[in-house]
Amino acid sequence: MIASGLLGAAAGCLAIALSSRARAYCDAGWDAGGVAELTFLLPVVVMGFAVCAVVVAMLTPRRHPLLRMVPVVLVLAVLVIGFFAVKGTLDGYPGDSGLCGPGNVPPWWPGWLPA
Repeated sequence: MIASGLLGAAAGCLAIALSSRARAYCDAGWDAGGVAELTFLLPVVVMGFAVCAVVVAMLTPRRHPLLRMVPVVLVLAVLVIGFFAVKGTLDGYPGDSGLCGPGNVPPWWPGWLPA
């Protein structure tokens, strides 16, 4: 359970970092990288992802500890990608960097992942 919570907290930090980096790269958001907005979201996202990871771990059948982590990792990956798609790429925001298209999706984001 503790490992799941820590993994969830780390995934929350990753989601915030990815979103902030994408916003800063594309110059999307009213401040560089959305620092103000994402700073206020940081504790909520970290705690939310940690709680979600613990709940998924509790719902997973008790087998080998590594096999229990597979659903947790999959759920956290979906949450990170979903958070990035909603908060990291501000669709339609007029970015000024010229490095990203109209959807504010940075070119370093893999095309096969939703954004």
